[in-house]
Amino acid sequence: MEVINWKGILEALLFAAGDEGLSVKQIASVLEITEYQARDIVESLKEEYISDIRGIQVIEIAGVYQMTTKKAHSDYLKRLVETSSTQGLSQAALETLAIIAYKQPITRAEIDEIRGVKTERPIHTLVTKVLIKEVGRAEGSGRAYLYGTTKEFLDYFGLNSIDELPPLADNSDDSFENGEADLFFEKFQQTIE
Repeated sequence: MEVINWKGILEALLFAAGDEGLSVKQIASVLEITEYQARDIVESLKEEYISDIRGIQVIEIAGVYQMTTKKAHSDYLKRLVETSSTQGLSQAALETLAIIAYKQPITRAEIDEIRGVKTERPIHTLVTKVLIKEVGRAEGSGRAYLYGTTKEFLDYFGLNSIDELPPLADNSDDSFENGEADLFFEKFQQTIE
């Protein structure tokens, strides 16, 4: 008889689900068990994290379960974010950030088309540095993520709103290639050097 490590599987599912989390119904469906059994497994995992000296926990928010870090470690997490945000951005990340700032909400495919190259890695970097975030899903097949800037982006550039960005020339698609988004490049260039 095979012994199934339900808590290990649930842990992997919650990790993979990220911020979206999973409902009891979703967990039960994936594990092919009843919702009652799913809830018991979730509660058991939650108790393990509470009693153990670990840095993560399982919480329920708006009917979904998520893995999060514990508040007790917030000072260290802030230091990590501050340290990683002081590292400079690549030219690709800077260009991607400028495109998103002026064209938001925008999909990765649209950014790729404007830049002429793939932008998966620059987007990941910008999300990690909390300068951009997923702001929705595009209509149509695939429902691609739409990206937009964050409050941290505005704070970093000293803007009250996105409306304060310098205007682009009439041929705005070419303006990124012509260097008219220098507001970003000047600010980040200082951190790269």
